[in-house]
Amino acid sequence: MRPINIFIVKKRIAFHTLGCKLNFSETSAISKMFPREEYELVDFKDKADIYIINSCSVTQSAERKTHTAAKQAKGRNHQSKVAVIGCYSQLKPEKVAQLQVVDMVLGNDDKYNIVEYLQNPNSERATEVHVANINKVKRFVPSYSSGDRTRSFLKVQDGCDHFCTYCSIPMARGRSRSASVDNTIAVAEEIGRSGIREIILTGVNIGDFGKGSEENFYDLLLRLEKVSGIDRIRISSVEPELLTDKIIELVAASKVFLPHFHLPLQSGSDSVLKKMKRFYDTALYADRIHKIKAVLPHACIAADVIVGFPTETDENFNEAMSFIDTLPISYVHVFTYSQRENTFALRFDTQVSSQEKKRRSKALHQLSDQKKQLFYEQNIGTNRKVLFENNRQQGMMSGWTDNYIKVYTPYKEALVNKIVEVKLENEFFNDGFLILESAMEVN
Repeated sequence: MRPINIFIVKKRIAFHTLGCKLNFSETSAISKMFPREEYELVDFKDKADIYIINSCSVTQSAERKTHTAAKQAKGRNHQSKVAVIGCYSQLKPEKVAQLQVVDMVLGNDDKYNIVEYLQNPNSERATEVHVANINKVKRFVPSYSSGDRTRSFLKVQDGCDHFCTYCSIPMARGRSRSASVDNTIAVAEEIGRSGIREIILTGVNIGDFGKGSEENFYDLLLRLEKVSGIDRIRISSVEPELLTDKIIELVAASKVFLPHFHLPLQSGSDSVLKKMKRFYDTALYADRIHKIKAVLPHACIAADVIVGFPTETDENFNEAMSFIDTLPISYVHVFTYSQRENTFALRFDTQVSSQEKKRRSKALHQLSDQKKQLFYEQNIGTNRKVLFENNRQQGMMSGWTDNYIKVYTPYKEALVNKIVEVKLENEFFNDGFLILESAMEVN
């Protein structure tokens, strides 16, 4: 009797991620939950049986992008199942469920049960919704992105206890939580064995790592520095009041941690910072910037700033512009204030007009461009180490220096995932430095 060959028809599944680096790490972790013998991973632009959209709700624009992505997915295959997961689903499940093209809505905790939900034979009703009370969620799911051969976003923390008046993230992500140092290191070691050479630490408020335990963010950094196989670690965004001298000095003395900091400012006006319920003032923020530059003169420092926050007057904005102008920061991420449901900022009577928000945004973008140009000019003539990525644009490839300056060179496959020491000369291509092979040393 001949053996019976059983062929399993794999379901085609596609993912689309919106929003922050944290979302990208979580999408990668969720995609790994689907058994490869049953599911075939395809591009989101391709025809698939299942589309999973990891949503963002930081701004109204992010929410609209979720709507667009869901419509595009269903348009590619009317018989497909479209699931929207993440922050938008957590905050506004009813609104997401009302979209006729959406079949499943999963909040920020339930998204980790998505395989079970999709395989449930009873999940065939119009729109299935699973959204747990995020304030009661204590589960922390470690994750890291793995689609890039060179860099990985490592999730080390989730949730936030700050409740700034403009922000809905605590309502979408819940309370601050993290794994232990040992468990986090185990995930980092897994990345190290994969051949990825750079880790970017990510979370909602990573400086809060270990809250509620006897461990803290500094303890984690001490251990991460010793992980085998990881050549470079970027700390990413840390709240100013949580960036201690010990952390800055650790980075300055390290051969692994990179001289690149991201410090959210949100406003350069103390009166606006108070109304935002931030945990610092401009004096503390300036102190952190100057401390970094004292020990790491060529460090890249990025700032987040919100323009058009309710009650922000012309005087407040001009005060902020002057404050930012005096600081040796490298560039600014500019965000236009967007009303978020259930946030305290909605109670302020004075709102800034759309036209005025645009004017302020344009002015701050111009200041940021000036800051970035000055930062690049200050690095001309210096030797920096670059990790080249597997990308191709107009016959060129690019990478980032340790202090986050973009570098281009003619594409050469042998340079992918290689750390190269280069000298930054006064030659530019697009938004970065142009480096010829003769001016680099491969490690």
